Amino acid sequence: MSMLVNKPHHVAHHFASEAQEFESARLGMWVFLVQELLFFGALFVAYGIFRWWHPQMFIEAHHYLSWKMGAFNTVVLIASSFTMVMAIRSAQVNERKPLISYLLLTLLFAGVFLGVKYIEYMEKIHHGLLPGHFFSAQGVSEYLHLFFGIYFTMTGLHGLHILVGMGLLVWLLVRAIRGEFHSEFYTPLEMVGLYWHFVDLVWIFLFPLLYLIG
Repeated sequence: MSMLVNKPHHVAHHFASEAQEFESARLGMWVFLVQELLFFGALFVAYGIFRWWHPQMFIEAHHYLSWKMGAFNTVVLIASSFTMVMAIRSAQVNERKPLISYLLLTLLFAGVFLGVKYIEYMEKIHHGLLPGHFFSAQGVSEYLHLFFGIYFTMTGLHGLHILVGMGLLVWLLVRAIRGEFHSEFYTPLEMVGLYWHFVDLVWIFLFPLLYLIG
């Protein structure tokens, strides 16, 4: 009973200690990420099946994708992973201003990534490369709409995860400005960091599969 009475105020009421809260949060996040891995894994399997069925379609599709934009976004996300790590490190050593700065940089990188994807999407829409019955491109393979169905599904869901991550980063930023994170408490930063690294890792696989392998 004394453990419950004397525990730090930032520890939720249903946890007996900081250590228990941190380990429970980490376990929960890993379970969630495994579920996300299975979710994206099904999409990668679909990609492999369609590539096996229509190899020429995938070769043709690469003429409509900019590997330079994809590479730029890859660098942006790698940089955001670094700034996220540094944000967590700043909290661990009680450096509040660098913590806020690194969170802002991570948020900025995420915004840049989505900005580039917006430009890419607008180009595809302009050329009539939307999937399904929205496909209106002329003089291309009859199966090309299948590739762009996969492309928009995989990159769109990844972009949605980026948006969720940006919302979490804003939440962390508000709490960081209030001074809630320090060497004794940085669990939310650590959990969002795990999520962010997973989202970045998914893109590391999407980039070569969609933009480079032709």
